[in-house]
Amino acid sequence: MKGNHSTSALQFEQMSPDDMLLVEAYGDGGFRLMGRRVVGGIIVLPTGFYPIEATAFADLGEGDFVKAITSETRPELVLIGTGDRMQLLPGALRAYLEANGLGYDLMDTG
Repeated sequence: MKGNHSTSALQFEQMSPDDMLLVEAYGDGGFRLMGRRVVGGIIVLPTGFYPIEATAFADLGEGDFVKAITSETRPELVLIGTGDRMQLLPGALRAYLEANGLGYDLMDTG
């Protein structure tokens, strides 16, 4: 069963478990998705999960977000893991995401 919930400018859509691609676990530099271990950073979209070039938070660049920005199932918001401690996005990357209408939130993944 799907339902739409709107808050401010964001719209949230409740999906059934069969519709979702969930991150099941994180640790040791990788993720578990759909029962498979995936090493390194990824972008997770409803159409699948895609590796990114950056191997550390400080290495994140515009190219790492192209798939999310150009996807037909483009997210309104991306959650960006910052590593062992909370960090802020560099100004140029923040400006790029905002200019392309991609919202973001940060969380430490330590």
